[in-house]
Amino acid sequence: MNDRNIKVGIIGAGGWGTALAKVAAENCRKVCLWVREDRLRQEIEQDRTNNLFLPGIKLPDNIDPVSDFAVFGDCQLIIVATPSAFVGDTVQLLKPHLRTGTAVVNAAKGFDMKSGSRLSRLLGNILGPGHPIAVISGPNHAVEIAQGLPAATVVAGDLVVGSFVQDMLMTGYFRIYTNADLMGVELGGALKNVYALAAGIADGLGYGDNTKAALMTRGLTEMVRLGRALGAEPSTFAGLSGMGDLIVTCTSPHSRNRRTGLALGQGKSLEEILQGSPQVVEGVSATLAACRLGRDNQVELPIAEALHEVLYEKRNPRDAVHDLMTRQRKNETEEQLPF
Repeated sequence: MNDRNIKVGIIGAGGWGTALAKVAAENCRKVCLWVREDRLRQEIEQDRTNNLFLPGIKLPDNIDPVSDFAVFGDCQLIIVATPSAFVGDTVQLLKPHLRTGTAVVNAAKGFDMKSGSRLSRLLGNILGPGHPIAVISGPNHAVEIAQGLPAATVVAGDLVVGSFVQDMLMTGYFRIYTNADLMGVELGGALKNVYALAAGIADGLGYGDNTKAALMTRGLTEMVRLGRALGAEPSTFAGLSGMGDLIVTCTSPHSRNRRTGLALGQGKSLEEILQGSPQVVEGVSATLAACRLGRDNQVELPIAEALHEVLYEKRNPRDAVHDLMTRQRKNETEEQLPF
């Protein structure tokens, strides 16, 4: 543990929040980890484990599991790592306890389902101008980070905050880059879940590597297309938070979005899959938000729209794939990726 007299707060004790707490504990005096469930809080406090979300990982003694938001009042940095659906309500409860000037970093990868907006915008609206907002996103499976396997990620937004996050989270196995394009980094992390679901469906249907390569490449094109329309830098999607996260989420057995798509492709219903999972599958709600953004901004997202039909209109996945393959002919260079 580093002796720096700094206190960091992590909101959310799922796999990602707990992994980030473990990393931060190497660089600062104390990490306060907000845990919603009393049973899990007691497990972390007494056994130094979180077997529901990170089985087999021993947690450092300077991680303090808490349920009271008041203890976050003297934290120099707050990282929000709850599922996207709970970010707004949770931060509303946290807000009265934060000191003015405390930086808040969003680590969730999704959209606010009430408004359809990006989570950093939601945080800014709730907290106001007194709190610098940043985003951390990249190809980071929580279990691998917790195991100390080499990985890299991106923190985007205010570069002063980004530098501070680097101080708090960089280790010999976790490398952090900064990027000023908050919107692009955040969109990459949220949108890749959509295409990971689609990739899993393709696997479940028994399609091959050629299918996966085409889906990922054309999915990245859709991410860039929507990002450009919303004001993001297209080149950001070639980085860790775009292409990097897309690759790992579409191909890894750790990916819950890919696993969910796999089960859908094998014939299970979405309701059955979600009821059997203790973890949130962000791609399901992200598909709804992405299609809404595409329609509102006149951006064509054929893969996302096909997935929307499968998830929300009970469309047969094979029929959706057939329609994608037989769409109007295109010239690839008309939509060539700008990198």
